[in-house]
Amino acid sequence: MTDPERLRAALRETPRWEWVDTALTAAGERPETIGRSFVQAGRRAGRTPLPGVPGWTADEAARALLLAALPADRVETEIGDLYRFGDADEKRAVLKALPMLAVGAAGLPLLHDAIRTNDARLLTAALGPYARRLHQAAWRQAVLKCVFMAVPLTVVDGLDERADRELAVMLAAFADERAAAGRSMPADAADLLDRLTREES
Repeated sequence: MTDPERLRAALRETPRWEWVDTALTAAGERPETIGRSFVQAGRRAGRTPLPGVPGWTADEAARALLLAALPADRVETEIGDLYRFGDADEKRAVLKALPMLAVGAAGLPLLHDAIRTNDARLLTAALGPYARRLHQAAWRQAVLKCVFMAVPLTVVDGLDERADRELAVMLAAFADERAAAGRSMPADAADLLDRLTREES
């Protein structure tokens, strides 16, 4: 899991840190500014990859830190609204911030929504560390959707620990469907199926 201090340190190395710093200071003093700053972050913080933090962009990091500054009694409502009414970039930032927030299981509906979409970036964001809260059946379906959408399985946090016999059965059935259509499985999915099959024997 990427911690807030690492994001903050990396943001200090970006050209637009001054805006981020001002927005975070305002968030601490006046929480009512967080929603507006969250929406503005794409334009004001920039969307460039964050130095030293693979998989994060400057706007995602700024948005995650803004969400982490929310008062405890407002977190659940605010993240729900920002996700529901946000664009794809804003939704992804909410999903990636979930492991940093004291929301318990309240973020699960957002994960379920992201997994239902056909947006590979949302699916990727949904399968980070917070996805450990998904029930196993829902988690297996999400992994299978990654395979179907050719999303690399490296995005699935805790894959090796959670992959089980039922997932192997689902992958085998999918492999049969692909073979019948003259298509192959993605290499990483085929490797996972092979590993799970060997573990069973």
